[in-house]
Amino acid sequence: MESPLYRSSHILIVDDEPANCAVLTRLLNQHGFGNIQATTDPRDILVLMLETPPDLIMLDLHMPHLDGFAVMELLKPWLADGPLLPILVLTADATRDTRLRALAGGAKDFLTKPFDATEVLLRVENLLETRALHTTLFRQNARLEEKVQERTREVEQSRLEMLERLSTLVEARDDLTHRHMLRVGENAARLAAALGDSADAVELLRRAAPLHDVGKVGIPDHVLLKPSRLTPDEYAVIREHTLIGARILADSGSPVLQLAERIARFHHERWDGDGYHGVAGAAIPREASIVSIVDVFDALTHVRPYKTAWPLNEAIGEIRRLAGQAFDPELVAVFLELHRRGEVLVEPGSPRLNARVVA
Repeated sequence: MESPLYRSSHILIVDDEPANCAVLTRLLNQHGFGNIQATTDPRDILVLMLETPPDLIMLDLHMPHLDGFAVMELLKPWLADGPLLPILVLTADATRDTRLRALAGGAKDFLTKPFDATEVLLRVENLLETRALHTTLFRQNARLEEKVQERTREVEQSRLEMLERLSTLVEARDDLTHRHMLRVGENAARLAAALGDSADAVELLRRAAPLHDVGKVGIPDHVLLKPSRLTPDEYAVIREHTLIGARILADSGSPVLQLAERIARFHHERWDGDGYHGVAGAAIPREASIVSIVDVFDALTHVRPYKTAWPLNEAIGEIRRLAGQAFDPELVAVFLELHRRGEVLVEPGSPRLNARVVA
């Protein structure tokens, strides 16, 4: 009985009688168990378990300070998570009520005092073998779960990459620099960080914001690229890109795409309610309000088929002027402070083209 299972297993004995601890320790040592720890004070059990997590606990039921039932209650967090941690109850009380109560508390088996050496070894062996099987199964399940999560991440990343490429394709139709998505994502993230959002929320917005105009894939070129003022009917068509984008991004389990859907749907709403679909004020999702500011700023400072690139000071003045009208005034104040500190990402505009009034 000197298999690696026995030699490596850590057994913790908790019994207020030193003689019982000594007898069990000697018996187990004689049969190949070399990692035995014993205590006569049940109040030490948590410290001992933290120092060296056991593979088996041999627990007396009737002890001062904390009886075995109280100890099992204390151990419930340990028993709930991770591989099986078997408890072998030591008791001279073999009544049915005691056994049922111990089983309900988390005990897996019983040893009746006075101990029978053969029975002790057989029950310890059986519980350690069960523990080993549970540990193997637990680790296999953990590996499988990790693989499932990894595959889910890969699928989600592929979907996100596909949408990003689609957005890049859309952007290439009316953005000669092809960097509008990057700037909007980065400036949205910087504004969110300045507002005190968590690092995770900032990164989520950085990844979701570039998808805000994915719905433009459904807008005809003669409307999207028109180098002059849109007619009312054409303006109605261009407004549909928010709803098209929301439909493209809908029904995803990904937090990035869920956020991107909200941004796509609401990033053209105005604080005063005079936006694409009449949503106003605090009813506009905060992330969409953030993207609205940085999107308009980037559009103003870069050339489009329908407009020239504005000078930086004029674009900043326009953002300031639209606070409380198009934009959440509190967000504008933080954005302007970011700009004052030189923390807004700005790149030189392209050569001037035909002008058109910005919708």
